[in-house]
Amino acid sequence: MRLDELNAQERRLWDAFPTGRPVDLRDGPSPSDPVVRSEVVAALLLGANPDHDPGDRPALRLTGARLTGRLDIGFTEVAVPVRLTDCRFDEAPLLQGARTRELALTGCVLPGLLADTAQIDGRLVVSHCTLTGPLVLTRTQVNGALDLRGTVVRHPAGEAIPAVHAHVGGDALCADLAVEGTFRLSGASIEGEFDLEGATLRAPGGHALDAYHIRVAEDFTCHPGFSAEGRIILSGATVAAAIGFCRARLSNPGDIALEAVDVTVGRNFDLGLGLTVDGAVKLDGTRVGTELSFRDAELAHKDGTALSLRATQARETDLRTRRPIDAVVDARNARLGTLYDARETWPTDLRLADATYEALAFPLPAAQRVRWIRRTTGDYFPQPYEQLAAAYRRLGHEDEARTVLLAKQRHRRATLPPHTRLWGHVQDVSVGYGYRPLRAGLWLLALLACGALYFAQHTPAPLEAAKAPPFNAVFYTLDLLVPIITFGQEPAYAPRGPGQWLSYALITAGWILATTVTAGLSRTLNRQ
Repeated sequence: MRLDELNAQERRLWDAFPTGRPVDLRDGPSPSDPVVRSEVVAALLLGANPDHDPGDRPALRLTGARLTGRLDIGFTEVAVPVRLTDCRFDEAPLLQGARTRELALTGCVLPGLLADTAQIDGRLVVSHCTLTGPLVLTRTQVNGALDLRGTVVRHPAGEAIPAVHAHVGGDALCADLAVEGTFRLSGASIEGEFDLEGATLRAPGGHALDAYHIRVAEDFTCHPGFSAEGRIILSGATVAAAIGFCRARLSNPGDIALEAVDVTVGRNFDLGLGLTVDGAVKLDGTRVGTELSFRDAELAHKDGTALSLRATQARETDLRTRRPIDAVVDARNARLGTLYDARETWPTDLRLADATYEALAFPLPAAQRVRWIRRTTGDYFPQPYEQLAAAYRRLGHEDEARTVLLAKQRHRRATLPPHTRLWGHVQDVSVGYGYRPLRAGLWLLALLACGALYFAQHTPAPLEAAKAPPFNAVFYTLDLLVPIITFGQEPAYAPRGPGQWLSYALITAGWILATTVTAGLSRTLNRQ
């Protein structure tokens, strides 16, 4: 390239390059049309002006230019830092496969940026820019930080930011980023923090953020002010520190708004403190090192499951949402650790089959907790009752545990055939399925009193007067009631008329009491 072919703006840039001096074309002789050809910039970056003194630090620092043509440095090596500020590009720069020291675009307007498979030894900055086409970072390696703060990327027809298997050696700073289209980070790795505070992602009906199998070495922060239209996918992600969505807004009506299946989080997974979700949240198989929190969150999903925690594991789980979830909360097979909840925000339909928790932060009376379990619609499952009873036993509340187990038997009874339900009612009334043993004693005393009073006034005739022992109304009634032992009264006397029918009733009641007490004690001993 000959120097006499350069216009005034290009000549200023050419002369400033060897020492890295900034060039601001906004204050030049032709600020209304500060045109710089992209081929001139590419020539400088590839060594067209090697004339510099020892100790000089060449760099390209350009402000306020309009770059015509395509800036193509694909599959080349650029040994100097590049900083472009408030520049406008006629065509999307091509950096595919390039290796550069540092690339910083600030406040620029571009029809896109193609930097897939590029290698940036320092930072890659595309901040406060406006892109009307995709920002392609697929398999790009950035050894420093990736800075996309305040940038707007519009490509609603497809992937606005494809960064599949990209690697960032520092922080990924995406605060106040605005994206129309999919932000895809599948398989990417970030060695620092992934910050999406205040970002806006829009892909209605599609994937707003696809971070499948992403790996983040520090925090994954989406609060406050983060909003997304479309599905967010974090499935398979590994986050060494915490994930936060406090005061964020997620919207994907009628579908899944947040899909975070089989995620591993080292510390907290915070989905509370003002989070608003219009759509379902699916966290199946996710493992949280410390706390999984929905404290003060608001979830709305009219049909189906609003919150799925199947096989989720956490040391603490906080389900104290801002309002009751008017849909299904599915926690089957979950391991919830210490469970925090509030009666006024219990969900409409709660699935707890095979879910376990080490403790209830607010145990509540057993009668109320039973209503919590009975919010499950569908089939009867004994395990939620047994888990709740075990939680009360760990607190030393044996009476509350028995109340829960009695409720379990009553729930089970409702699923049995009519003839079996009848026997269940008998066990319930007599001894409370073995969990109310004193009730059998009260029945025995009541029947004994009735029988003794009647037979004291209506003494039955002896079968053999010479051999019969002296009549005793109390022991005669005990002989009728207790089928195992005998006091010699019942075989020696034969009542007549109403007394005979009363004796039949007492014998029948005694057998029923004996059978139900035996079944109840057996059930209790087997459970213990």
